[in-house]
Amino acid sequence: MIFKQLFEPDTCTYSYLIGCEFTQKAVLIDPVASEVDSYAALLNELGLTLIYTMETHVHADHITGAGQLRDTLGSKSVVHRDAGAMCADLLVTDGVPLQVGEVEILVLHTPGHTAGCVSYVIGDRVFTGDALFINGCGRTDFQQGDAGMLYDSITQKLFTLPPDTLLYPGHDYNGKTVSTIKQEIATNARLGGKTRDEFIKIMANLNLAYPKYIDEALPANQACGQLDKQSQVIQG
Repeated sequence: MIFKQLFEPDTCTYSYLIGCEFTQKAVLIDPVASEVDSYAALLNELGLTLIYTMETHVHADHITGAGQLRDTLGSKSVVHRDAGAMCADLLVTDGVPLQVGEVEILVLHTPGHTAGCVSYVIGDRVFTGDALFINGCGRTDFQQGDAGMLYDSITQKLFTLPPDTLLYPGHDYNGKTVSTIKQEIATNARLGGKTRDEFIKIMANLNLAYPKYIDEALPANQACGQLDKQSQVIQG
């Protein structure tokens, strides 16, 4: 399997390129619009054909590159059916298996940060988006966030994966790149050893600032990153 972890510094967003070394087909998890040219160059360098862009949720902190990549490279956008992005080509649900060449992908619905959050299990690793971070988790105070639901998603789905499963998050603000399920069960500051009620109390008292880019990013991502194009269709 071909694997590249990519980082967008303004929003500390991780995107992931996963490819099949036999068929040269690939997917991008959580592509960022500002990085589309870099993705295209990397795909060309590696000789890969982009089949899917796969969102872990409708983001509030950056604009997705899914729409641009669909227009330029012919890839298809994958989003959970509850994410609120009906522009996507493939609306998935919990337990859906996808296959790109020899790469097998399992969709896990892990709501709580938003209603449409998913994690993707690929081989010995899981891509958790904003559901579970390294030593943290996504906030639950907007976009249908629900702390109790997030606790259930993490403890009943993510924490039941094999302990040595590699965990790749959607963001990290401290330079960390990877963890394991075993490590997060033991040491995660918000979840390790915490009861559901304790977690809900922690999340209710974070007092986080209003997301910097949400007013721009959320409507754009509901249109697969192409709000201008959607407006033109409506007006036309």
